[in-house]
Amino acid sequence: MNNNLNAAKFSAVLFFCMTFLALGGYLHAEELSAKDIVKRADDLMRGDSLQGRYNMTVTTPGWTRKLELDVWERSRNETFIRILSPAKEAGVGTLRIKESMWNYLPNVEKTIKIPPSMMLQPWMGSDFANDDLVKESSIVNDYNHTILAEEDKAGSAAYKIELIPKPGAAVTWGKILYWIRKDDFVPLSEEYYKENGELIKALVYSEVKKMNDRSIPTIWVMTPAKKEGHQTVIEVVSVEYNTPVESGIFTMENLKRIK
Repeated sequence: MNNNLNAAKFSAVLFFCMTFLALGGYLHAEELSAKDIVKRADDLMRGDSLQGRYNMTVTTPGWTRKLELDVWERSRNETFIRILSPAKEAGVGTLRIKESMWNYLPNVEKTIKIPPSMMLQPWMGSDFANDDLVKESSIVNDYNHTILAEEDKAGSAAYKIELIPKPGAAVTWGKILYWIRKDDFVPLSEEYYKENGELIKALVYSEVKKMNDRSIPTIWVMTPAKKEGHQTVIEVVSVEYNTPVESGIFTMENLKRIK
C-alpha cells in the first residue's frame, strides 16, 4: 500500500515538474521582447570580441574586384580592419575607437579621419557603408524595437522587427527592418531606409555554418536598391569569438604599421 502511494506521489511530482519546466520555457520564449531578440542576434554575430578573415567581392556593371580582410573587434567600442590583398590595396587600414574612425592609406602614407557625416559613404567602393563595417551605431541601444510580424523568411519562421532611431541617437538610418530566425536567432535579412521611407539597400544572409563556438551565416550579400548591377558579397572564411584581443591592435601606431 505504502509503495503504491509513494509511487503515485512520485508520478504526480514528476508530472508537475515536467509541466512547470515546459510552461516555463514557453513563457520565457513569449516574454522575449523585440530588443531581446535583436540583442541575441547581435551577440551571436559579434560576441564580446572577434578576430577573423573575410573575403569581400565588389561587383559593378563595369568591373569586379575581390578583397581579403583581417578584422578585429572588441567590446563593441573598437574595430580594426586590415586589407591583405590585392596588392594595390594591401595595407590599407581602418580603425574605430568609440565614435572616432580613421583610414590609413599606405601608398601615400596618409591617415584620414572620417567625420560622422561620411559614415554613410561606401567603404572601399563597396555597397557596405563605413558604419556597416565598423558598427559605430548600435542596433541594440540606439533604436526602439517593435515586432511587426512572425512570418516565413527564406524557408524559416522568423521575427520581422522594425528598428526606429531613438530621439537624439547618432545613427545613419531612418528605419531598419530586420528578420531574425525564431529557433536560433540567426539573422536572415536586413533592409535599410532613409528618414523619408525610401529603401536604400538590403542585406541577405545565407549558408549557415559552424564557426568557432557557434553557427552563423557565412555569406552576406548587400544589394543597393537603385544601382542596377551593383552588389557586394562578404564571405566569412574563419572567425574566433570571445578570445583575448591585444590592446595594441586598436592604436594609431598599429594602423600605420605595415608588416
